[in-house]
Amino acid sequence: MTTLPVARLPAGWQPTAATLADRVVLVTGAYGGLGGAVARAASRAGATVVVTGKRKRQLEQLYDAMLAEGLAEPVIHPLDMEVATPREYVALAEGLERDFGRLDGIVHAAVSFGGLTPISMHKPDAWLRAMHVNVNAPFALTQACLPLLTQAGDSAVVFVLDDPELLQRAHWGAYGASKAALERFVSILHEETDSGPLRTHAMLPGPMRTALRQLAYFGEDILQRPLPDAAATAAVYLLSAQGAAARGAMLDLRVG
Repeated sequence: MTTLPVARLPAGWQPTAATLADRVVLVTGAYGGLGGAVARAASRAGATVVVTGKRKRQLEQLYDAMLAEGLAEPVIHPLDMEVATPREYVALAEGLERDFGRLDGIVHAAVSFGGLTPISMHKPDAWLRAMHVNVNAPFALTQACLPLLTQAGDSAVVFVLDDPELLQRAHWGAYGASKAALERFVSILHEETDSGPLRTHAMLPGPMRTALRQLAYFGEDILQRPLPDAAATAAVYLLSAQGAAARGAMLDLRVG
């Protein structure tokens, strides 16, 4: 059970081409299934999108695909969240300030998941990697960007959670523990920013057609699951001014 208040996406809500106009949005894990969908959706909603991830070639492929779809040029900033130092996060924030003079939102879509593993067999390196990418890196990046985010008139940081009832079960290992820690981090950050311009949000997607889902449920026909587009639309809602209604809450996108 989540410890956060639960919010729902307003029925029929859809972004327009101006929903995120004049906003600069940073998306981590941008070439993943959800990250790529969020980058596209934010761009369609009028944002200037900065995409980051550890593989430059895949970021370039996303760049090419977005241009081919008629979207505005995203800005590529390679960053390996497994090994990035605090100084590299600060350098990213300084680059955003230098190039744009602002930052209005972050969507933390980067994730580390190595598959379902019993604790007795969990490789310590894989445990530490998951905890670092899923908890420590979002903290470090958000902290480095706080000065820019709080200078904006209205800004939002969106953290992606997973089904808390499921993740407390056997074999979810470091991924389950890291998502629980991330949920608590969301709650603490909200308590510290609840009266300022920065909004803190959590988002809980339903099952999606992503590589993570396929790895966790390898016997499932992944093509029967929807693309991450609905979750990407919800992320745009949270990034927008309308998302203030879900401040400090978990936007639950699961059906039923």
